[in-house]
Amino acid sequence: MEFNTTFNAGAKISQADSQAFEECGKVLAECRSEAARRIAGQKNVVDGILTAMLAGGHVLIEGVPGLAKTLAARTFAEISGLDFKRIQFTPDLLPADVSGTLIYEHFSGKFSVRKGPVFTNVLLADEINRAPAKVQSALLEAMEENQVTIGEESYKLPDPFIVLATQNPIEQEGTYNLPEAELDRFLLKITVSYPTAEDELKIVLSAGNAGQIPVRRIFSADLLKKCRSLLNQVVCQEKLAAYIVSLVGATRPGKDSASLKSDISKYITCGASPRAGIALLQCARANALFAGRSYVLPEDIQTAALPVLRHRLVLSYEAAADGVTSDELISRILSILPLP
Repeated sequence: MEFNTTFNAGAKISQADSQAFEECGKVLAECRSEAARRIAGQKNVVDGILTAMLAGGHVLIEGVPGLAKTLAARTFAEISGLDFKRIQFTPDLLPADVSGTLIYEHFSGKFSVRKGPVFTNVLLADEINRAPAKVQSALLEAMEENQVTIGEESYKLPDPFIVLATQNPIEQEGTYNLPEAELDRFLLKITVSYPTAEDELKIVLSAGNAGQIPVRRIFSADLLKKCRSLLNQVVCQEKLAAYIVSLVGATRPGKDSASLKSDISKYITCGASPRAGIALLQCARANALFAGRSYVLPEDIQTAALPVLRHRLVLSYEAAADGVTSDELISRILSILPLP
């Protein structure tokens, strides 16, 4: 890695801490390897879920049916050893079906709380864009505040709590587009593409039985907490933090547009908020942990830029007319902004 010499300065840690970072990197590598037993390809999905687990965020997974989105979520839950529940979102779903409700007990004459499936560690929100606004708002409270309000009381959700939401980008009948406020709550948006011919051959030969392949439990709640504590110790130098701020600021219309040329700013109606910068930093730190490093490199930030920013840009009508995507604009910004 060409940046190691430059950016390792100031990242001095003890030998014990160095071993802890290396061990965490090995555990994450084991998770990747174990997931590969079931899932052919789709490395970006596995890495995205692991990143969200480390950073304590949520993931929106977008792709056409049949690309193992649900299988990836279930496999991750088994590898992590965390409690897992799934909600199949439909237009007739009610908020109580997600968060829970009060039940009147005739014999005692009192109300009791029946908690919904959101009370879990890993929640798969399948086809989240099929849920109406009231259901989405109930899930939004859980994602943002890690709590659920039932009646007049608020109840804390288990720790950790991760939402893995899926949506189909091509079928729009009977769907409700997620509002920008809810999209911003997702740490990452991962787009799942078709597999390569080699990976698809493995999928076809498995005859759809990949989900039956046993996987080892690698993580635990305690080990996850230890890795999360290491994440906060990963060093990010101030000039790299400034680079993150520049990337996020470049997505905002009218800000530094001269240096980015009008061919970018005209396509963006609303850019990313400071929450995007925080997410970019945390994901860059997670990428460093994947490599067993205790410090962030510029390439860690660049790798995280697309999944962190793509769902946080509101594109203009001109972008739709010219067929310009968020990914293209982010890639263009990355190519224009100089590395620190």
